[in-house]
Amino acid sequence: MSALASVASAETTLRVASWLPPTHTQNTVVWPTWAKWVEDATEGRVKVVVEYGMGHPKTMFELVEDGVVDASFSYHGYVPGRFKLTQMVEQPLLGTNAEAASVAHWRIHQKYLAEANEHDGLEVIGLFTHGPGQIQLVEPIESLTELKGKKIRLGGGVQGEIGHRMGVTAVGAPAPKVYEMMQQGVIDGVFIPLIDQKGLRLKEVARNVVALPGGMYMGSFSIFMNPDFLDDLDPQDRQAILDVSGEKLSAMAGRAWDAGDKDGLAAAQEAGVNVIMVKPDDAFAQEFVTLTKGMDDAFIESVADRGVDTRSALQELREVARTYK
Repeated sequence: MSALASVASAETTLRVASWLPPTHTQNTVVWPTWAKWVEDATEGRVKVVVEYGMGHPKTMFELVEDGVVDASFSYHGYVPGRFKLTQMVEQPLLGTNAEAASVAHWRIHQKYLAEANEHDGLEVIGLFTHGPGQIQLVEPIESLTELKGKKIRLGGGVQGEIGHRMGVTAVGAPAPKVYEMMQQGVIDGVFIPLIDQKGLRLKEVARNVVALPGGMYMGSFSIFMNPDFLDDLDPQDRQAILDVSGEKLSAMAGRAWDAGDKDGLAAAQEAGVNVIMVKPDDAFAQEFVTLTKGMDDAFIESVADRGVDTRSALQELREVARTYK
C-alpha cells in the first residue's frame, strides 16, 4: 500500500479553466487531446482536469496569473488595451484556414511579438485562431450596407474596426451570451465563425448567414499557463509539457476549430438556415474588399509604440500561413 500511496502523491493535477460550453470543440477535442499528450509525456505524473463556470473569458488571464487555476485560454479581443499585436493575425483577407493561421500566429509571435511581452505574467503555450469570422443574423440582408445601424455583437479585436466601417451599433458580450441576446431581440446579429452554428446553437436563432470567402477576420486566442506551476514541476515534466505544446498545440487547436466549422455548416444546412456561400467575384465579397482598404496601415500605425517591426512581421505571417501545408 505504501508504494501505491507514494505513486498517488506524486501525481500532479493541472487545473484548466474553460469558459465555453462542455459540448464545444474546445472542450470535446482540444483540451482532451492536449490532456492525453501531457499525461503520456509525463508518464501519468501530471493529470489534466477541465473546470467550468469560472467567469467571463477576459478574467481567465488573471485567474491563471494569480494561480487560481493552472491554465486556460481566452480571446485577445476581450482585453483590447493589453493585447494589440495579436490583432496581426486577425487582419482581413488572410485567406487561409484556422490551422494555417494558427501555425503562422505561433511562429511570428515567437520570432517578433514575444519581446513586446503582452502576455506578461503568463507562460504562453499556444496561439490559435478560430476559423473565418462570418456574418450571422436574425433577418437576411442583400448588401453589406444594410448592416448600418443594426445591433451587432462584436467580440473585440479587428471585429471592432470592421463593425465601425460598416456603421453597425456595436454590442459587447462574451460569446456564450450571444444565443440568449439574439433570442431576446437584444441584438440583430453577430460576427462569429460557423462553428458556433452548432457549438453555441446559433442555428436556432441566427437563421441567416453570409459566409464570405476566407471570412472577415480570424479571431486570435492564446493558451497559457501559470509560470510558477510549471517551475514547481520536476524539470523533466515541465519540459515534457512544453514539448507537447507550442506549435504542435497551436496547429491542433486550429485544426479542431476548422473541423468545427464544417460541422457547424452542416448543422446549419440541416436545420434549414439560409446560408449564402459568397464567391470571390460576388457583390458581397467585392464590397468587403473595398470596405477594408487601408486597414493594414491603420493597424501598423496603432502598434507603433510596441517596438516591433510590425510591417515585416505581418508580411511574414501571411507568407507562412499561405504556404503552410
